[in-house]
Amino acid sequence: MQTTVTRQAILDDLEALVPLFDAYRQFYKQASDLQAARVFLQGKFNHGESVIFLAWEGPKAVGFTQLFPSFSSVSMARTFLLNDLFVLPSHRRQGIASDLLNAAIAYGHAMGAVRISLTTDIANATAQATYEAQGWQRDQAFYTYHFLPTIS
Repeated sequence: MQTTVTRQAILDDLEALVPLFDAYRQFYKQASDLQAARVFLQGKFNHGESVIFLAWEGPKAVGFTQLFPSFSSVSMARTFLLNDLFVLPSHRRQGIASDLLNAAIAYGHAMGAVRISLTTDIANATAQATYEAQGWQRDQAFYTYHFLPTIS
């Protein structure tokens, strides 16, 4: 087994990231669309709209996480939404998700964030166990609401 290295992604990593992002979307029952994934991710890089960390095993990208910046008005401080975390099925249970979470936490700390939040599917017990083992706490104080406008 090779050593896994986790680092912040740069635009030059786009082609390694696209198939991982596409596989992540397929995990959530979305149709594969490599071109749309490429356009979406390139936009995030070009506009500084997210921070992405990649886990590498040798020359192969095997996992990623993506943070979106936000702010807390109450704290008057930066926060992050950890929106995506994905590890190739062949590389799970090797600590890669933990490495990606640790990279996100270290980045948030370096940026002075007061909080990093994430949401996961209620049925995704594996992800929940990973987060809880890393010290993440399930929210007991707030409900999450979504407004989904219809587009005609």
